[in-house]
Amino acid sequence: MIDTDALFIAHYCHPDQIPFQNICRLPEKEAFSLAYEMAAAHPNTTAFYRFADFENYYPLRMKTDAHLYDTFVSLGGKPKEKHPLSFVLQGSEYLHGWFDGGSVYYIPLKEIPSACISFTWSDSGATLQRTGVLTMYTKEMLFTIMKEYKGSINDFMAEIIKNHHYIEVQLWDDAYCKAAREQR
Repeated sequence: MIDTDALFIAHYCHPDQIPFQNICRLPEKEAFSLAYEMAAAHPNTTAFYRFADFENYYPLRMKTDAHLYDTFVSLGGKPKEKHPLSFVLQGSEYLHGWFDGGSVYYIPLKEIPSACISFTWSDSGATLQRTGVLTMYTKEMLFTIMKEYKGSINDFMAEIIKNHHYIEVQLWDDAYCKAAREQR
């Protein structure tokens, strides 16, 4: 049985960047300028490859964030932000490599109210672009799935990783970032 009280979310940050940011929160002109600057400064860093093609990535991210927001509200969420901060459930070695092994920030999931957090299997933008469909889970929905699962959290995550790489977490209230613990 999975102990949901022991779950955590992880946020990855490149060594020379500031954590807990979403480029879509910036005015469009500023977002484009920063994206091109970051892509040029980190040409071999996977996390910034999308910024090299920002004219295509930006509208996709804006569309995805709007879809996530509307879906979250329809499921009873109460987002404080239009654009969430991105985390992953239980961490991801896959993503840690994307950020050149930079800092990782952890928040216990039990500290975040259901009204402030949502979940999607895999990268929300890539999934929406590839399939046109994006399924979101509330905290309660995720916990129901986990309670019905007949294995450990490690087994559960191994199955997710096999098909989706990770469970993306959307945090809709920045206040909970204050509880984050950094680990390098």
